[in-house]
Amino acid sequence: MNFPSKLIEDAVNEISRLPGIGKKTALRLALHLLKQPEAISENLTEAITKLRKDTKYCKVCHNISDQEVCSVCQGARRDKGLICIVEDIPDVLAIENTSQYNGLYHVLGGVISPIQGIGPEELKIDSLMQRIEQPHSGEPVNEVILALPSTMEGDTTSFYITRKLKEKGVKVSTIARGIPIGGELEYTDEVTLGRSILTRVNYSIE
Repeated sequence: MNFPSKLIEDAVNEISRLPGIGKKTALRLALHLLKQPEAISENLTEAITKLRKDTKYCKVCHNISDQEVCSVCQGARRDKGLICIVEDIPDVLAIENTSQYNGLYHVLGGVISPIQGIGPEELKIDSLMQRIEQPHSGEPVNEVILALPSTMEGDTTSFYITRKLKEKGVKVSTIARGIPIGGELEYTDEVTLGRSILTRVNYSIE
């Protein structure tokens, strides 16, 4: 692709680094920004800079937060005895958008995948066990919901966590298989995801 300006070329190259954005789309975005008032570009730059510098991760559940402990973990109306385990942050957002869940979360930061070199040690499983043994809120955890992908890696992770929780005497359930096999929570429609949360079933191992 030929560019009329090195400035445009540099902007396109950087914008196209974003997922799902090719060179043509990046060019359209760059040209769009050029046509807007300068304040629009300045506000965008400031927002991205603050996002990168000021974003924290909750020390309790590992969700994105503006503070050391996120608003969900601090929520007075949240059911502190219920923890939903998810693979990553987009899954938290997807479940929250259903308005069907009022407990807490625990973000693993991935799933067990030997092929990719991801073992239990690379995930936030130890901190989950610490939450079970010493709840941040002081209230005991009564149930853990496994809301992991319906994939081999997701099932392996669910099995591993269930074995770890079995000795803790905590009820373990999993969201109903309304989620397509091989599907990701992030791309599941809100109605299906909401019903899966409401109709969760016990998760047991032999």
